[in-house]
Amino acid sequence: MRIGYGYDSHAFAEDRKLILAGIEIPYELGLKGHSDADAVIHALIDSILGALALGDIGSHFPDNDDKYKDISSMILLERTVSIMKDKNYSIGNIDITIILEKPKLRSYIDLMRENLSKVLSTNIENISIKAKTNEKMDAVGRGEGIAVHCVSLLKN
Repeated sequence: MRIGYGYDSHAFAEDRKLILAGIEIPYELGLKGHSDADAVIHALIDSILGALALGDIGSHFPDNDDKYKDISSMILLERTVSIMKDKNYSIGNIDITIILEKPKLRSYIDLMRENLSKVLSTNIENISIKAKTNEKMDAVGRGEGIAVHCVSLLKN
């Protein structure tokens, strides 16, 4: 078994869709980034790559490469899962914490879990997603962006 930790953060931006765990969340702002800026999937990818001791998302999918411009992070996750499977690992469990003031995500959590479980080829019961506020502290607390933490346990 191997454990990996991932983190990602993005600022909110106008004229962008808010995509989290591959799900479009209705909100007046999206996230600024080279790809679709799905901070949940980016943290998840980093945690899987970390568990495999294979670097981070930027070393596999650099943000200065035009082929990743506006790409769906679900595609990047599919490629990461392929790497994980090639190394003979599968998901033990995933624990994700999303930190943002708005929008409220409670009604989307199960849809996000289901979406990730399909790509990760694991039971939805192996995926935990929690949404927290930052109690108005720092840039995330002021509503300027989002932060995501993820821990992945891989089994051989």
